[in-house]
Amino acid sequence: MTIELVFIPSPGIGHLRSTVELAKQLVNGDDRLSITVIIIPRSSAGDANDSAQISSLFTPSRDRLRHETISVTEQKTTDRLPTEIYVENQKPQVRETVAKILDPTRPSPPQLAGFVIDMFCIAMMDLADEFKVPTYMAYTSNATFLGILLHLQKMHDEKEYDTSELSESVKELEFPCLTRPYPVECLPYIFNSRRWTPFFLAQARKFRRMKGILVNTVAELEPHALKVLSGDGHLPQVYPVGPVLHLQIESGDSGDDGGKESEILRWLDEQPARSVVFLCFGSFGGFSDEQTREIAVALDRSGHRFLWSLRLASSDVLKDGIGDYTNLEEILPEGFLDRTSDRGKVIGWAPQVAVLAKPAIGGFVTHCGWNSMLESLWFGVPMVTWPLYAEQKVNAFEMVEELGLAVEIRRCIRGDLFEGAMETVTAEDLERAIRRVMEQDSDVRNRVTEMAEKCHVALIDGGSSKAALRKFIQDVVENVGSLNLSFAQSL
Repeated sequence: MTIELVFIPSPGIGHLRSTVELAKQLVNGDDRLSITVIIIPRSSAGDANDSAQISSLFTPSRDRLRHETISVTEQKTTDRLPTEIYVENQKPQVRETVAKILDPTRPSPPQLAGFVIDMFCIAMMDLADEFKVPTYMAYTSNATFLGILLHLQKMHDEKEYDTSELSESVKELEFPCLTRPYPVECLPYIFNSRRWTPFFLAQARKFRRMKGILVNTVAELEPHALKVLSGDGHLPQVYPVGPVLHLQIESGDSGDDGGKESEILRWLDEQPARSVVFLCFGSFGGFSDEQTREIAVALDRSGHRFLWSLRLASSDVLKDGIGDYTNLEEILPEGFLDRTSDRGKVIGWAPQVAVLAKPAIGGFVTHCGWNSMLESLWFGVPMVTWPLYAEQKVNAFEMVEELGLAVEIRRCIRGDLFEGAMETVTAEDLERAIRRVMEQDSDVRNRVTEMAEKCHVALIDGGSSKAALRKFIQDVVENVGSLNLSFAQSL
C-alpha cells in the first residue's frame, strides 16, 4: 500500500519552492512514499505568472509527487488579510481535496500518514486531527530561532517575563540554544509588537503539539541548538534535513527579462574570482533615498567591484511591496554611476542563486533571510549581515557571534521594516564591513569554505541530513503501522 503525506505550504512561490524540494528528496528516498502538495494560491495580489512557475517546479512529472491547487475563498474586504487568517479560511477546500485523495472508490487508495505543514499554516492541524493523522511541520527558519521562540513562549506562559518590558530591566538574555548571552536590544520587533508577539507565541504553543519538525538546517551548522532541542523530552522530534534549497537557475522571475539577466551574468563571468561584492535584500528590502545614498558612498569609497540590487522602499511593505527606481541619477550621488561604471552595476531584481553561483562573487551583503544565508553558505560566499525584518536579527547574531561565518555592520541595527522605521546605516560602517568581508584569506572566509563543504556532504549518502531524512521516513512508516494496529484493536 502507498503511504501518503499531504504537504501544505504557505501561499507564495518562495515557500512552495523549498516545500517541493523537500518533497522530492522524500519520494526519492523511499518507493513506498507518495506526496500531494496542496497549493493555496496567493490572494488577488499574487503574480500572474505564479501558475507557470508552479508547473515548472513539478517538471518533469513524478508518479509519486503531485500537486493540487485549490480554489480560494476570500472575504470581500479592501484590506489584505493576514496570512494566518487567509489560510484558515481555506480549510473547507483543503478538507475536500484530501477527501478526494483518499476516496475509497479509487483504485488502490493510499494510506494517509500525516500532514506536513508550513509554519504559517498551523490552522491545518485541525484538519489532520479530523483525519486522525499526525501533523509534522516543515520549518523554513533555523534551529536557533526555533529554540528562542519556544523558550520565550515558555517563559512568557510561566510569567517569568514579558518581552515588551525586557529592555527596561534586562540587558541580556540567556537562551539554552545559544552559547553566549543575547542582547535584548537585538531582539526582533516581532517579540515586542502588539500585533506580532501574540501570534508568534500562539504559534510556538502549537509547535509543541507536532509529531515532528523538519528544520531547514544542517547538523554540522547548528550542533548546539539541535542538541538542546533534541534533549528536551517535552518537544517534538527534530529532523535537521537542510539545506533545502531550490538551486535551479531560472530566468523571468519577478518579471525581469532574460536579456538583462544574461547581461548581468556575462559581466560577472568577465570579473576576477572573488572580486565582486553582491548586495541584495530579499522580497521586502527597499531603502529610503537617504539610505540609498549612504550605500552608494560606501561602494564608491571601498574601491571594490560590486553588483547592487537596488529596490525602492514602501511606507507599508507588507501591503504594497517594493518597486524599482525609474531614474537612478536622481537618487544616487552626483557622478556615482560614471565613476563606478567600469567596476560596478546597479540593477533592480537580481537572479540571486545564479549570481551567488558565479566565481566572481567574493562577498554578499544580505538582509539575513535564512534561505539567502543558506544559499550563500552553499556557494562558499562570506556575508555582511544587515537584518531588516522578521527573525533576521537572530540570524545575524548567530552567523556572526555564534558561528563566525559573517561580518556585521554593527552589533545591532535599530528598527524593522515591518515596523515602518529603520535606523540609517552610515557609509563608514558599511564600507568597513565590505572591506572586511572581501579580505581574501580571512578567518571568516576560511570558515565559510569549510562549512560549504559540510553542507554539500550533509546531503549525500552517509551525510547527516540524508540520515535525518531516512529517520523521518522510518518514523512516518512506523507510525502508520501503529495507527493501523490501534484501528484494528478498536474493531
